[in-house]
Amino acid sequence: MKKLVSLTEAAAHVKNGDMIAIGGNVLHRTPMAIVREIARQGKKELKIVKTAGAHDIDLLCALECVSTVDAGFVSYETKFGLSSHYRKAVQDGRVKGNEHACYTVICALRGAQMNVPFMPVKGLVAGELLEKNDYFMVVEDPFSGEPVTLVKSIVPDIAVIHVQECDSEGNARIFGPKFEDVLISRAAKKVIITAEQIVPSSKMKMNAEHVDIPSFLVSAVVHAPKGAAPTSCYKKYEIEEKTLTSFISMKTTEEIQGYLNSYTKRDYAGEGMATRQ
Repeated sequence: MKKLVSLTEAAAHVKNGDMIAIGGNVLHRTPMAIVREIARQGKKELKIVKTAGAHDIDLLCALECVSTVDAGFVSYETKFGLSSHYRKAVQDGRVKGNEHACYTVICALRGAQMNVPFMPVKGLVAGELLEKNDYFMVVEDPFSGEPVTLVKSIVPDIAVIHVQECDSEGNARIFGPKFEDVLISRAAKKVIITAEQIVPSSKMKMNAEHVDIPSFLVSAVVHAPKGAAPTSCYKKYEIEEKTLTSFISMKTTEEIQGYLNSYTKRDYAGEGMATRQ
């Protein structure tokens, strides 16, 4: 089956109501090209999973694509302020925010990776987090008799991840911080990769020990130059501060739709290009 596809074809893997794990971290190597295409296709009732989100979750909430968010943190970091669209969606009751610590999201994904229904969480023993989030339960440790907190495993339907290099078969390499991307590729039922560069399979075979995500886990690959913009991509480009500042100031659906449309040509810049060095 052909794996190297267009953004349109890749985003078609996402169905209404799917649980989507988004790669990257806050404003760094976020798979924004595929996130925008998911929004263009008008996907609804998505359940988003991420340890630390920002523009990705904010955009999807602004366009009413989301029903729940499981995250330890959703914000644009100190320089840009809060994710106002996400916050408003939660306050208005349109989105349910299942608040975690970043570590508890990681534990929940590790449970999925290990194919077990829950994972113990060290350190989370008290507080409102245990009361407000249905994913947590405190039980008695059968060995010591002490209380232990469990987090329900999170099994995403699809993981969307942006990388610097991938071949047409789906073998992917991440340069710089990997965040939780390797973990979500093992936890999810399907993986979609967007890549700055499509490289020959021979190059991956020569450096097989450096492949972070192997092809057998991957359902679709998209050549997406600058596919993380306006977030950064290590060794490729920095955060587009003016773009983010402009987006954060937007209030209406029309403004946000215009922002989405402004990226369409750029998002499809790599479509149809052959495998290349």
